[in-house]
Amino acid sequence: MEIFLIGLLTLIASFVGTLAGFGSSTIMLPIMIIFLPYEVALLLVGIIHFFDDVWEIFLFRQAVNWKLLLSFGVPGAIASYFGARLAIIEPHTILLRLLGLLLILYVFLLIKKPTFKIPHDTTHAGLGGFLSGLIAGTFGIGGPVRAMFLSAFNLPKETYLFTSGAIALFIDPARISTYLLGGVKLPQNLFWGLFILFIPLSFIGSKLAKTYVDKISRKKFRIIIAIFLLFAGLKLLFFP
Repeated sequence: MEIFLIGLLTLIASFVGTLAGFGSSTIMLPIMIIFLPYEVALLLVGIIHFFDDVWEIFLFRQAVNWKLLLSFGVPGAIASYFGARLAIIEPHTILLRLLGLLLILYVFLLIKKPTFKIPHDTTHAGLGGFLSGLIAGTFGIGGPVRAMFLSAFNLPKETYLFTSGAIALFIDPARISTYLLGGVKLPQNLFWGLFILFIPLSFIGSKLAKTYVDKISRKKFRIIIAIFLLFAGLKLLFFP
């Protein structure tokens, strides 16, 4: 029963995560740490999120801005290693609350001043990559930070989703390998469930999301991102 419930959670999280360009880890991790040790939950969700990245790249393959991708991805990969090392030592809930507050303030700033944007230059792309990598490595949920910075570049929705997945593909292998080298292992039932059920369901969730993304206008898509950022911020602030 545990395996099937995790499979259902994977399906829902992959659908939401693909639709917004982030969110699968934000949904899964808080639930998984109730039933699994923190490090094991980080590893399992990290692997599932890695395949979500692969599906986003496959389903939304578009021309990619390599400068933007590398500006986000390289600092993110480096920072995720150090974040994963911190996660093995001790997680800090106060940082999660601060992250939640930051996301909420950012969304309200967008509502108050719709024209506001984080400067879309290489420096801020590198900062966004570093912060999302560090937070992803430590807490397993760097997607909201990545979306906050990436949305400033006002990319077409398909390119946004492709780029988001490609950036995460830099970050996830770095943190997953750090967890593994730190001695974190999956129980046998979760290991087999991962390949038999969780990974295939993550593809189904991503595929279903693509059908909805194709029908959403670019303006509505930006609203959807803001809504998911707000929910992620509220969740982290009150239930880190």
